[in-house]
Amino acid sequence: MKAGKIIVLLVIAALVASFFVFDLNQFFSLEGIKAQQQALNAQVSANPWLAGGFFFGLYILVTALSLPGAALLTLLGGALFGLGWGLLIVSFASTLGATLAMLISRFLLRDWVQARFGSRLKAINEGVEREGAFYLFALRLVPAFPFFLINLAMGLTRIKASTYWWVSQIGMLPGTLVYVNAGRQLAELESLGGILSPDLLGAFVLLGLFPLIARKGLDMVKARRVYKGWNKPAHFDRNLVVIGAGSGGLVSAYIAAAVKANVSLIEKHAMGGDCLNTGCVPSKALIRSAKLAAEINRAHALGYNEASASVNFTRVMDRIQRVVGDIEPHDSVERYTELGVEVHKGAATITSPWEVEVNGQTLTTRNIIIAAGARPFMPPIPGLDKANAYNSDTLWGLREQPKRLLILGGGPIGCELAQAFQRLGSQVIQVERGVRLLSKEDPDAAELIMNTLRAEGVDLRLQHDAERFEQLDGQEQLITRNLETDEEVIIPFDAVLVAVGRKANTDGYGIETLELVKRGNGTLETNEYLATRYPNIYAVGDVTGPYQFTHVSAHQAWYAAVNALFGTFKRFKVDYRVIPRVTFTDPEVASVGLTEQDAKDTEVKYEVTRYNIDDLDRAIADQVAEGYVKVLTVPGKDTILGVTIVAAHGGELLAEYVLAMKHKLGLNKILGTIHTYPTMSEANKFAAGEWKRAHQPEKLLQWVARFHRWRLGR
Repeated sequence: MKAGKIIVLLVIAALVASFFVFDLNQFFSLEGIKAQQQALNAQVSANPWLAGGFFFGLYILVTALSLPGAALLTLLGGALFGLGWGLLIVSFASTLGATLAMLISRFLLRDWVQARFGSRLKAINEGVEREGAFYLFALRLVPAFPFFLINLAMGLTRIKASTYWWVSQIGMLPGTLVYVNAGRQLAELESLGGILSPDLLGAFVLLGLFPLIARKGLDMVKARRVYKGWNKPAHFDRNLVVIGAGSGGLVSAYIAAAVKANVSLIEKHAMGGDCLNTGCVPSKALIRSAKLAAEINRAHALGYNEASASVNFTRVMDRIQRVVGDIEPHDSVERYTELGVEVHKGAATITSPWEVEVNGQTLTTRNIIIAAGARPFMPPIPGLDKANAYNSDTLWGLREQPKRLLILGGGPIGCELAQAFQRLGSQVIQVERGVRLLSKEDPDAAELIMNTLRAEGVDLRLQHDAERFEQLDGQEQLITRNLETDEEVIIPFDAVLVAVGRKANTDGYGIETLELVKRGNGTLETNEYLATRYPNIYAVGDVTGPYQFTHVSAHQAWYAAVNALFGTFKRFKVDYRVIPRVTFTDPEVASVGLTEQDAKDTEVKYEVTRYNIDDLDRAIADQVAEGYVKVLTVPGKDTILGVTIVAAHGGELLAEYVLAMKHKLGLNKILGTIHTYPTMSEANKFAAGEWKRAHQPEKLLQWVARFHRWRLGR
């Protein structure tokens, strides 16, 4: 603890101790005040300004130190100074004292609390930032809530001191008025309980509920204002219309049909969206073929004198389409029709908040869910439009393998496809503007993947900025700038794969007509319930973010569908606390919760436990003994803050930690769970064992050792 905090803490401790050591609390009882009232009145009459100033300072001190007696001082203010001056003095003194108490709490405790529980307080901090003044006002209106606890608790948040001041000033005023007024009849009061009768307390509770009711009313008024100018249909044909049949749209429609709602699903391209047709499924099929090629190249390590195979690139790409075709029935029109979903193949246009047009037909609906997805972003690099360029959507039409494949981008898609094409026989040149690949992962995870890619022959060009594409004598080439040396570097290639991110699909289906708001990154703006500016129009998946994962789209779909269909009774805020992700390189990079870099950037206190996969029996037997399991925990506790796994089957291993974090299970629970031998999943148990070993009770074990020696008769 810093010296300044220690000094403040000692001063506060001394003042509080003095209050009790010198029995000053005897002066803060109702009987004591009533006994001294006549003498105090005489002092006020003789020196009103001095008495008022002293009382003002005393009230601030008592409130700032959270000492008992503020309620009695409020009564005394009314008895000594009357309703007008008493209310003025007490109101400002109580607000100033409360603000000082909040600031003291913030100075002494907030950094420690945020560092220890920062990840779990993130949602609270965001809520306070948005609506802290509103909820503070509601609490201040009800005297039943101990004000000193409110002061201490709000000090741990990021509410502005100025906001805290004026909200407290206004919110405490009704209660202060009641107590100051009661103080005018101080001689007749028998107890403090007589001031707040059940009827009066009930009135305060209703007063406290008023802001909440008013907020609901304001929401209704705002909703009416948003819909102004639109003609709402007298009746509706459907409960829900879903635009887009990717992961988010399919799950939304499925949930609606499951609860017997009348739902229509509209898709203008292929059912299953990007994930099935151009994303997750095709890339994993390609990675599987590439993995076999890598296994054959390592056959000597498994005991073979020689093993060989030649890649038929056309057959590899044809197999990918067969895989897509085999999975396609899961997302087909026929399946969803059987489930009770009305499926329309065509382009949707939202013509009003309750109407969607498709194939010349107008569908009326109470609610709309937009699940329009995203598309690969093609950067405005000069000459790219004339180059032999592909992206993650168009790549799957390739039938002739490029000898030299240039990949722009060092994110998950770029890394997965770089390794796959290199293993299949292309010479891959991967260009990344940053200092490393996989910038969202920990540096040690990225380093391991970069070393693997280099070992397999990928030509990594880090800190290279793509400036323009050119053709010279029929040869395509990329002109880059080495950001480290500021030299121009020419990279010849046969085909280029652009993997520098994705852009939300927000054009062509009516959001301009409805003036739906877009964020700076181009995604549709939604609130914590996934609603747009229209309370009945929701958005899920890549079109709104913030995570561009298929499983997150499906996760959001539950919230959007339930809120759309049942939001009149209960709405649910989408929960992003435990979001897993996997980069399907070999080894895989899987993570959930905080990475170590995240913890450092957000100044969250943590401990690191690491288990190296090269010690795992199954990994050694399978010739995949590389990587690690890294677990971040709360210092001194087994509470999991985040996990990063770099290993073969890392995505599968991660599931146990996702479950543990979701249901608040610590490493002790994982350690106490039987894991089958020999499996890769034992890595999770051994990681938990490493944590336990680092936290074993040394003193107790010394006594246990003595006990065992005693049992041996030594």
